Amino acid sequence: MTDAPMRPPMPPVPPAVQGERKTLILTGASRGIGHASVKRFSAAGWRVITCSRQPFSDKCPWPMGPEDHIQVDLADPVNVGMAISEMRRRLEASGSRLHALVNNAGISPKDANGQRLNSMTTPMDVWHKVFHVNFYAPLLLARGLFKELKAAGGSVVNVSSIAGTRVHPFAGTAYATSKAALLSATREMAADFGPHGIRVNAIAPGEIDTSILSPGTEKIVETIPLRRLGQTAEVADMIFYLCSEQSSYVTGAEIHINGGQHV
Repeated sequence: MTDAPMRPPMPPVPPAVQGERKTLILTGASRGIGHASVKRFSAAGWRVITCSRQPFSDKCPWPMGPEDHIQVDLADPVNVGMAISEMRRRLEASGSRLHALVNNAGISPKDANGQRLNSMTTPMDVWHKVFHVNFYAPLLLARGLFKELKAAGGSVVNVSSIAGTRVHPFAGTAYATSKAALLSATREMAADFGPHGIRVNAIAPGEIDTSILSPGTEKIVETIPLRRLGQTAEVADMIFYLCSEQSSYVTGAEIHINGGQHV
């Protein structure tokens, strides 16, 4: 019996630099899961470069917040390209490697009455905007920051949603479809980036206690096995795990954070 050919070894993870402070780039940092993630990584001593549509707020508690915030419209590809250039400039200026990219930003537009937009009522310009923010921007950021991630053996975490795998009563069609596409892209990215030592995973939160919950969510909670909303800190803990050395052999995964709602 002929022995199977041996696969080439995976590239080693770049060694940590003594005394190096790890760096995270996080989109959608101004509220909810993003804000909780900033606090989680900052508490662990990471440098966090935040990105959002809004300018930095004085209410944000982490050190170096104003200096490490980038205002960017992820719906505008040109603006995203400019933001990537600024991210690379800041990393180079400080001599920092990029240990993690978390694509958390996402939008789910509603109609004039605050109701979900379905596949028949979603205007095409809304489809385009949602996909630019929720799907294309994560791809552009990961590709644009590839060299910086490779140098650190970094990790990419894409924040998807339970709506990416089922029709949701509140999440619109464009949002759900973009999140489903992001889950698929995560698998493809894991296969493409993996040989370069970069891990790519996705999380799919369910009903999380944030300011953007829709009226009627309490009815959904009644069907969740754990019978409660998730907390933003619980999601941030999972994101931190996927960016840490404790998950060094985890890539291409989709992790449900929904209290058992997916079952």
